[in-house]
Amino acid sequence: MSYEATIHETQVLIMRHLLFSPSAGFAELQKNTKLTSDHFNFHIKKLLETGYVEKKNGKYALTQQGKEYANRLDTDENEIERQPKVSVVLVVERQKDGKREFLCQQRLKQPYYGFWGRLGGKVRWGESFEEAAKRELKEETDLEADFTYKLLFRKRDYKKQTGELLEDKVFVIMYTNDAKGELMADFEGGHNEWLTQEAFVAKEKTFESAREFIKLVDNNVPYYTGVYTYDDTEY
Repeated sequence: MSYEATIHETQVLIMRHLLFSPSAGFAELQKNTKLTSDHFNFHIKKLLETGYVEKKNGKYALTQQGKEYANRLDTDENEIERQPKVSVVLVVERQKDGKREFLCQQRLKQPYYGFWGRLGGKVRWGESFEEAAKRELKEETDLEADFTYKLLFRKRDYKKQTGELLEDKVFVIMYTNDAKGELMADFEGGHNEWLTQEAFVAKEKTFESAREFIKLVDNNVPYYTGVYTYDDTEY
């Protein structure tokens, strides 16, 4: 589990204080937490160890890493805000025997084990959408291509039984019809196939959202949002 996922509420209070001040002394920060010196010292040391806070000339301040992290604070609720995941989705097309085929992938890892969809993956820090699409294609298929941006697709998945939000994602749909190389059909976590849209839709388990991508691309839709539900056996 990452440090971000387990950060203590006291450390959140310290970072919130420093978000609104260039620096602060030990006593000033401690007063805000209402902890004893020993307990407060434990938490300030943790922030120093993780690199979110630094000490200079007897005062504490946020590091560059700490500023980026603290900037995600909900300052009313004193907690780190969760944000949607940003991923690229690859619409890779070819013509074969007069038919349109698209590169599809069966997911062979949890969650959504066994579901068919499009290729894609998370955008890395500082990476352009074009770079992310090119990298993901190479990693998952061993093919190479240049991509163009098509649309934004907002997807929210809910648990059917309880209404609990399971996934919140922003998909950046990237397109190519010029992939080159020999397709790697299988890799750890997935299986790749060229399929017509009709063959894809006929699969037993498909992501509903993935059925929509081709129509949206063909119709030059700039933005689309969808809400989907899954039961316990699917997620």
